Amino acid sequence: MHPSRHLSLAIFFVGVLAHSLTAHAAAPAPQPDILLLLPDQWRGDCLAAVGHPVVKTPTLDRLARDGALFRRAYSTCPSCIPARLALLTGLHPSTSGLVGYAPILIKHPTFPALLADAGYATVLVGRNMHQNPPNPSIGYQRELLGSTYLSDDDYDRALRIAAPASGGIRAVLEGLGLTTNFWQAKAWSLPDELHPTAWVSARARSVIAETAPAQPLFLTASFYAPHPPLFPPKTYFEKYLAAPLPSPARGDWVKWDALSPNGDRAGHRIRLEGEKLRAAQAGYFGLIEHLDAQLAPLIAAFTARSRAAGRPWIIVFTTDHGEMLGDHGYFRKCEPYEGSANIPFIIAASPDLKFTAGLRSHQPVCLEDVMPTLLELAGLPSPQPMDGLSLVATLRGSPAQLRPTLHSEHANTYGPAQAFHALTDGRSKYLWRPADGTEQLFDLTHDPREEHDLAPAAAHAAALADWRSRLIRELTGRPEGFTDATRLIAGRPYPAVQKRPAVSAPR
Repeated sequence: MHPSRHLSLAIFFVGVLAHSLTAHAAAPAPQPDILLLLPDQWRGDCLAAVGHPVVKTPTLDRLARDGALFRRAYSTCPSCIPARLALLTGLHPSTSGLVGYAPILIKHPTFPALLADAGYATVLVGRNMHQNPPNPSIGYQRELLGSTYLSDDDYDRALRIAAPASGGIRAVLEGLGLTTNFWQAKAWSLPDELHPTAWVSARARSVIAETAPAQPLFLTASFYAPHPPLFPPKTYFEKYLAAPLPSPARGDWVKWDALSPNGDRAGHRIRLEGEKLRAAQAGYFGLIEHLDAQLAPLIAAFTARSRAAGRPWIIVFTTDHGEMLGDHGYFRKCEPYEGSANIPFIIAASPDLKFTAGLRSHQPVCLEDVMPTLLELAGLPSPQPMDGLSLVATLRGSPAQLRPTLHSEHANTYGPAQAFHALTDGRSKYLWRPADGTEQLFDLTHDPREEHDLAPAAAHAAALADWRSRLIRELTGRPEGFTDATRLIAGRPYPAVQKRPAVSAPR
């Protein structure tokens, strides 16, 4: 062959190889599969990975070791409907207009809907997203519902078939003498595999197996536990009944003698003690360990599907709000204290997404940050307005500050005295009660249980004034009239839905 022919062939093959490499480099990365693990009412301190003295959570501890754990994560409006709205839309309560527990129409794109528009299979299994008026999907193309307290959803129908004599979940609750919001606790009375937590895990694994491998999957496994009713399987309940359980936080600012051991009508204030406290803790901690055990096979199935498809994966574990569980004489949520407002927040991903394994952050983050984070990882823009912040750079090791402070609030639910505004920078927390102007200041670094109120101390007067100024800036322009831009004004009406919802730029 003539030398020029050799040269021409060489040039041709080099060109083909270069084109192939360029085309490969330019090809978009596959969209990651996403698994959102969403229990209800899980306290931020109830993970062995953050030092809880008795709760065992090996599955979540392993997830935190492989990913990132945000210790100062908060629900910016800690009750079901507003917290889940913030998660779905990335909007702070003051932007959406829902600043308490009340019905509201969703008027902003949700991230499940945006993922569905981008080609994802979007599926919700378990507890509904508790939006009212009900939205048929909120962006989920398929829903397998099991919300524990509802008759005639998918779980209740499955339970009636598997255990006809049970009469369904409401009859089971009545037989145990349990309700969906109070502290009484009993062991689950049916086979463990019929427990609602086990049902959600099993159905979620079925969705993973049934979804076409070529399609990216966004799966929300939404659990009702550890929200009351407190009915873990017998093994877990008895384990914690026999364990040395921690004492609730007892603030030196609480008027303990004014609290009833039987609770108030709303189920909000109670002096939990003795066997009543032990049973409530055993029920709550038992539900947590049981749920952690049910997550292990679900996570394994999810990551195996992604690996088989050659697709990255992301797992987010968080909750809507916490549970006071007797701390400071409170039960349930809607409070600014750590038991109610602080939430677990873990994000892990396959190695190709280059997260920093074992990351521990004390920067204040919130449910609103889930949406922009997942959309960025899926290669999608966030809609505007957007209050949430993408955590992607932080997950990859950036030390940059996310936000100087985080504001949270809740309008009247249990009564005017319960309403609050709070600010935290992850080290301190400032609280203001708009009903009467009461202020509190806590050092979260040295007093994480908030047992010592620093607000009355003269030594902290300057810090208190600084935090008050920050809240004045935060609340200036609000329709309730909480401030005239120079002082905080107590006694203003504080409805759960703002009459003129603010639409703010991202903060």
